[in-house]
Amino acid sequence: MANPLQFIQQVRSEVSKVVWPTRREVILTTIMVFIMAALCAVFFALVDIAIRGGLELTLGMFG
Repeated sequence: MANPLQFIQQVRSEVSKVVWPTRREVILTTIMVFIMAALCAVFFALVDIAIRGGLELTLGMFG
């Protein structure tokens, strides 16, 4: 196990290799996440409405 000073030096060395996203990339990916979440919400709402309608129709025929 490395001593604490060596560990900190290694951490700093590894962190310096990280390529951080630009502000534009962060904004674009955030917008894409919100759009995908909205599309999924609409899709599952439509599926829910279709299943509920089908069940009501089926239960109405036999109930």
